[in-house]
Amino acid sequence: MPYKLAQSLSGHTSDVRAVVSPNDDLILSASRDTTSMTWTRSSPAAPFAQSAVLRPGSKYVNSLTYLPPTADAPEGYVVTGSQDGLVNIFSLSSTRSEPSFTLVGHQQNVCVLHALPDGTIVSGSWDQTARVWRNWAELYVLRGHTQAVWAVLALDSEQYLTGSADNTIKLWHSHKEIRTFNGHTQAVRDLVAIPDIGFASCSNDSEIRVWTLEGDVVFTLSGHTSFVYSLALLPDGGLASTGEDRSLRIWKDGECVQTITHPAVSVWSVSAMPNGDLVTGASDNFIRVFSASEERWASPEQLKEYDERVAGSALPSQQVGDVNKSDLPGEDALLQPGTKAGEVKMIRKGTLVEAHQWDTATMAWQKIGEVVDAVGSARKQLYQGKEYDYVFDVDVQDGVPSLKLPYNANENPYSAAQRFLQNNELPLSYLDEVVRFIEKNSQGVNLSSGPNEFADPFTGASRYQPQNTTNTTGQEYMDPFTGASRYRAAPQNTPPPPAPVSTGDPWTGASRYTSSAAPAAPATPSTPVSPAAPTPSAAKSRFTLPVRGTLSFKQANVPAMQNKLFQFNQDLQNEISTATLVMFPDERSLLEEAFLYLEQAVSGVSPITAPAVEREHVEAVISLLQRWPPTSRFPLIDLCRLVIGYCSNAYSDAVFRQEFFRTLFKQAEWSEEWGAAQRSRDTNILLLMRGLANAFQDDTNLGDGVWADEILQRLQEASYPALSRAARIALGTLLFNLSCVALRERLDPRLRQRQVTLIVQGLEQERVDSEPAYRLLVALGNAAYTARHGQPPLEPAQVTRAKEALAAVTSAFPEERIGSMIRAINSIL
Repeated sequence: MPYKLAQSLSGHTSDVRAVVSPNDDLILSASRDTTSMTWTRSSPAAPFAQSAVLRPGSKYVNSLTYLPPTADAPEGYVVTGSQDGLVNIFSLSSTRSEPSFTLVGHQQNVCVLHALPDGTIVSGSWDQTARVWRNWAELYVLRGHTQAVWAVLALDSEQYLTGSADNTIKLWHSHKEIRTFNGHTQAVRDLVAIPDIGFASCSNDSEIRVWTLEGDVVFTLSGHTSFVYSLALLPDGGLASTGEDRSLRIWKDGECVQTITHPAVSVWSVSAMPNGDLVTGASDNFIRVFSASEERWASPEQLKEYDERVAGSALPSQQVGDVNKSDLPGEDALLQPGTKAGEVKMIRKGTLVEAHQWDTATMAWQKIGEVVDAVGSARKQLYQGKEYDYVFDVDVQDGVPSLKLPYNANENPYSAAQRFLQNNELPLSYLDEVVRFIEKNSQGVNLSSGPNEFADPFTGASRYQPQNTTNTTGQEYMDPFTGASRYRAAPQNTPPPPAPVSTGDPWTGASRYTSSAAPAAPATPSTPVSPAAPTPSAAKSRFTLPVRGTLSFKQANVPAMQNKLFQFNQDLQNEISTATLVMFPDERSLLEEAFLYLEQAVSGVSPITAPAVEREHVEAVISLLQRWPPTSRFPLIDLCRLVIGYCSNAYSDAVFRQEFFRTLFKQAEWSEEWGAAQRSRDTNILLLMRGLANAFQDDTNLGDGVWADEILQRLQEASYPALSRAARIALGTLLFNLSCVALRERLDPRLRQRQVTLIVQGLEQERVDSEPAYRLLVALGNAAYTARHGQPPLEPAQVTRAKEALAAVTSAFPEERIGSMIRAINSIL
């Protein structure tokens, strides 16, 4: 059965930061309202009711845990951690609201607690330490992290795990550090033990990872679209998680099977009862119980009221990404079933934009909110007696109240940012980050395309989100350089985004690798253009062919790529079975030189002072590709993507160029069986496809065309439906780029035959996403144009097949840009 709301508990007056449910009839909660509360029920059929209010002090209560009954406390103890650095212990058998014991040692906020049945308590703090307590006294201080310790887990009385804002997890025996687990790229927020495997971790990088205690990642769970704050182990072995994307997610066998959206910005904590029910604490001050047992579900009226609260949530447009109402489908789009739990679809309903989420339990779309402008309404916002167009909440630090950032649309963002920093005594070095935040969140709604195929695109009202963890374009893979198993590229919209700036969240120092931004949809001018002066205008309703400007996948965070590659090299070195595969000193030196050049090239440094990438650098990469296991190859293949994009002279020799591309196909496991791909192979193929697209640019000289023909011959081996959406977009981009090259360079007849065949095959089989279809259409339009101007005409059979494919595309994607391009192509054919 699916989980549904069983009860909502109201009593706290501020965010509920932590919940614990040690048995089926007891819930403990901690809140920023400076209290901790206990909630009990007399029987499984009875509702929970508030039974006690505990007052540890005058500061926020940010963490808590539970100690089982003892002779002195027959009902057990509640342990709380507060902003004042104190750990307080309350006896549930006592009627007093004051603590029975207070543990003193931490210098700053105690943000996490965990306890064992034997009375061992582990605490984590912003003071960068974890502490182990036994018999109400400090036993060990665990020092080693360089930032706040956000997560702790006692495995037994002498083994402990700690997770930190320094992105690492550490294993301790007594007070000695045994092992460091690297992989997360932002703060580690929670840890939970997984029997017979090891443990799971979650992070601000939006990922959940399952590890062995030896340091191996068993698998990664991708689905959350913002910070993941809390984890709970279900009695059946599944996992529950909550985060800044308003959701509680249920995971079984490595997949998200249910997403429960909350009418709140942050779902701070989740706990599992022994009976399998789940308890959450959220930023709307509520504690909620969800159950998979129908007899414990709330009444139909209460369930309806909850759904209405979720549906009535106002979602600021900057929270869901750029939205153009005219591009959204109507209510008929909800007749098409979703493909996975939690999938989100936005529709146009009159003048409103609604967000709907697919519920696998009811096999229906559930409304989860209406998209509004950045301030939620047309009226001005009042702040300190003055009216502003926007008043943003900026979370500087957990446990610290949000800071207000007032801004009027007609003022200089730099002036508003400087005023905000000065008023709050923050460093002026944050100025550019705050300006980017203002510009992002006050830009209103803009053109965007692409379905929300994988992830719920909501990330938390107007709160500052320094890293874009929202997957509004539905890309199917998380960025591999963050350690995730799915690669997520930058948005595919127009115009192409600027090169990413390698800076982090100014409030926490966190940073995130952003891989190559996918190029814009091909420019579609309304008047003929010269090769030197394209005039993009994707919103035009009439298209004139040809389109001449190629697209590329040339953006990257080069230092992150380099770090990941060298990390993999270190991992191989640490294993006896793979130690022989590591880089030789000369290979490492060559790769460091290549990264130095590419970092300057990607960032636009002029002139580039680093030595150019030469053939010997490429040979070093090829050698490593041939030695390394498939799961470690993606940073090497991505490095090749940049070499192809920026360093074509390094592989210009005809024979070496063929060897280079053949190696890439082979090491991406191109020849393996299609349809049974592993995630690592999917990522490698995606990066390969993007690299191949970079091989056909405005300055590309095909020469005899043999190398290009061989690439297309290999592409014909692929199963188009088995390619991910991102890979299909890359394929469409590659074929479009080749069509641009053909506008100035006559193609060999065999190469041209393969080009048109691949384009038409793609159009025949693309029925899921309009973006790859659109790029294939522009490629076909250019091919048809060249057939009319200087190159042999298309064969009659090709024309017939192309027209049939165009008719099918028209039915599948009733978009104006699709229809306009098809009309332009038909006029040529």
